[in-house]
Amino acid sequence: MIAEETPIVDLKPLLENWNIARHLPEVARQHPEQVAVVTTTGHDWRRRPIYERLSFAELDRLSDAYAWGLQGYGIGRGMRVLLMVRPGLPLIGLTFALFKAGCIPILIDPAMGRQNLITCIEEVTPEAMVGIERAHIARKLFPKAFRSVKRAVTVGKRLFWGGPTLDELKVAITTPFPMEQMTTTDPAAIIFTTGSTGLPKGVQYEHGMFNAQVDMLREQFNMQPGEVDMPAFPLFALFNAALGITSAIPPIDPTRPASCNPAEVLRFMHDQGVTTTFGSPAIWNKVTAYMVKNNVTVPTLRRVLMAGAPVPLHIHERFRGLLPPDADTHTPYGATEALPITSISGRQVTAAMNERNDPMAGTCVGWPMPGVTLRIIPIVDESIPTWDESLVRHPYEVGEIVVKGPAVTKQYINRPQANAIAKIREGEATWHRMGDLGYLDAEGRVWFYGRKTHRVPTAEGCLYTEPCELVFNQHRDVFRSALVGVPEAGNDQAKRPVIVIEPKPGTMPKTAEARERFIGELRRLGAAHEMTAGISTFLFHPAFPVDIRHNAKIFREKLALWAAKEL
Repeated sequence: MIAEETPIVDLKPLLENWNIARHLPEVARQHPEQVAVVTTTGHDWRRRPIYERLSFAELDRLSDAYAWGLQGYGIGRGMRVLLMVRPGLPLIGLTFALFKAGCIPILIDPAMGRQNLITCIEEVTPEAMVGIERAHIARKLFPKAFRSVKRAVTVGKRLFWGGPTLDELKVAITTPFPMEQMTTTDPAAIIFTTGSTGLPKGVQYEHGMFNAQVDMLREQFNMQPGEVDMPAFPLFALFNAALGITSAIPPIDPTRPASCNPAEVLRFMHDQGVTTTFGSPAIWNKVTAYMVKNNVTVPTLRRVLMAGAPVPLHIHERFRGLLPPDADTHTPYGATEALPITSISGRQVTAAMNERNDPMAGTCVGWPMPGVTLRIIPIVDESIPTWDESLVRHPYEVGEIVVKGPAVTKQYINRPQANAIAKIREGEATWHRMGDLGYLDAEGRVWFYGRKTHRVPTAEGCLYTEPCELVFNQHRDVFRSALVGVPEAGNDQAKRPVIVIEPKPGTMPKTAEARERFIGELRRLGAAHEMTAGISTFLFHPAFPVDIRHNAKIFREKLALWAAKEL
């Protein structure tokens, strides 16, 4: 009788703790005195900024103290916790405390609009809430949306509602908090999309996805412990803590980043010795213009990451003369559901765009990130339940961008219809349909063509936002343009293409003659390309509606309604 071989089982994945918070104690052990977070708390009598700093050892102890207090109050493993706290401290410490305790923080943009906010909170049914005074006032004003909240903690001064304050919960225990054991597939957080194409959706993140993002950022951008990052998007401060990088929380309102004061931002960058930064192109368009005008540079800066909307080529080129020789810009492309999925440096995107020298090429967003599988599939609005290799398009064929990989999320919270439309199953793997259009070139680079829902079907063919807008953005007086479709009477299958122009400051045509001259120049630009030659309707708008998170994504749905009324 032959004895059966005992199967060899790899126990490491089962024993290893994948809790994303595991990185913080390790960084605190290796770099205890390094600054983890620095933020501006006010100004002295000379109007000089006053900074508050916390080392990694202090941040780790603070998050332990919060975790002990939250657990003692009954906020523990598996609970969804609505976190409505301003960027900086104590947001970072609280988030790591919740991770350590095995909770699922819900990160939501309070500036998404009152109705959206109320709808989204009601949808994700938080069991607990940690928030500033204004958040608790909203809880009392809209009890139906917050009815699932059983435990509430106030960050700041408690007024007429119950529950403890965060200061009351913070316990003086020096014993490290026993971090909850997590697998790669355990829920980690719920993060909301910007809602630029509809109601924001809650995206379920798992601990393995966060860990994959940390690894990808480290590998792709060579981020090293000891660097100083200025994240204009608060979520990136969490990645910094895992990477051993200082988070310098900038003097930028995260709900209105494009309204930042360039002088204040640059002073902050100089004071903190910022080496890397992540922000919207709307921020850097404003800041770099100020830098050029005032002959200001940031000698410590090594890399600038820009995302949230396509980055105009002139911002890359403007940065070229402002950065040290070995520094560069980068445009990681992705979405809340899958981030990052591609990246390209400023030098590479400039070379690619100059090589094609044609607006119809779209915008190059680079090569897929390590571990990301990216394909182009046909443009269809219906769901695709299961993956089929026959869906894959050839190079230069325009279609929808789909991705799978360790950082790609699997589902929205309580949105079965959205899940059916956005997800394609392939065995245990999940493809995410980006909702973006584009194509792959012969070198494997992705070229962006715009959102699928923003394409404009006409009697002559389909028009895409990115190439069309690049054509008209060439005009010297155009700040930005937007292609929208206005329904044609008696034709449900086609729309009237309209180009809405936001002129540069001081160039809005004030007379009928100036308007006709401007439109004539735009028509001549459009006539040079087959896709835009048939566009004959142009409107002028003083300031495009944009998303709250980046102030860069154009709300084309709102513009389309406005255009329909204008016409």
